[in-house]
Amino acid sequence: MVNNKLGIEKVGCYLPSARLDTLELGHKLGATDGFVSKKLGFTKLARKPDCEMTSDMCVSAHEDFAEQCHIHPEIGCLAVVTQNPDAGGIPHTSSIVHQKLGLSKRIACFDISLGCTGFVHGASIMIGFMRENGIKNGLLFTADPYSAVVSPSDRDTALLFGDGATCTLISSNPKYTLGRSRYLTDSKHSNAIRTIDNPRRTLSMNGSDVFRFVAKHVPREINDCLYENGLTIDQIDRFLIHQGSKFIVETLAAAIHAEPSKIAFTAETTGNTVSSSIPLMLAKVLQEETAPPTNLLLAGFGVGLSSFVTTLKRSK
Repeated sequence: MVNNKLGIEKVGCYLPSARLDTLELGHKLGATDGFVSKKLGFTKLARKPDCEMTSDMCVSAHEDFAEQCHIHPEIGCLAVVTQNPDAGGIPHTSSIVHQKLGLSKRIACFDISLGCTGFVHGASIMIGFMRENGIKNGLLFTADPYSAVVSPSDRDTALLFGDGATCTLISSNPKYTLGRSRYLTDSKHSNAIRTIDNPRRTLSMNGSDVFRFVAKHVPREINDCLYENGLTIDQIDRFLIHQGSKFIVETLAAAIHAEPSKIAFTAETTGNTVSSSIPLMLAKVLQEETAPPTNLLLAGFGVGLSSFVTTLKRSK
């Protein structure tokens, strides 16, 4: 039987304990303290150990998730959102995570190659797959350790990205259900964020092009998403905006006229954790027991160049 009531129930999180001091690194790269703290907003970046693989980060996020569960659900599918997979992507990282967790063979496993829109894209993909196949419980992982591809001498990227992972339970007993979504891809400018072989695989980013894309498209996408869901800006209790930088979050907040208390920059000591950025914020919302927010808006933007905006409504 097809289950139409699917949504997000729990989120487990993993952030490495090590931190990179961006103010210290900024001095070496010719960036002022004001630029680092006020524009980028990241004073520290989470850093995984060199020996830790993407699949290991997923397992750590699952450990946090498992601690929250009194009864471990029977899982029917497992997806990993990453663009930095184990072993170059063969076998797919979700299969490696499946093996490390010792799960049943009767599970569909697949990877989703997306960056900062990966969680919102991934949740929609997972729910559609689960609904079509009558699956009650699935795990959506996000883990994109950009430290593996960032050059420490590249000012455009070295001061931005932190490592983190999340494990989200999508189930038939959700706390939040997804609304209608808005999505957009501007592939003509996809080279604004890409990897190059020089001589190893290294991230390259044109921050100005990315900012122009976000400033031009995302406010309209947010407003159109609200319209399609029959909501207004004032009816959104919390805006979970991808933590690309402090300046980008503040620019979007001003453009959509959101109340400052409803939209915030929260990644000062972690950095831009790519696809894990939004679920890390969502995990904190799910832990709120006193007057939890009813309506959420999620907005991701980045590699592609792409954006994906959706709403979440509390179901219980």
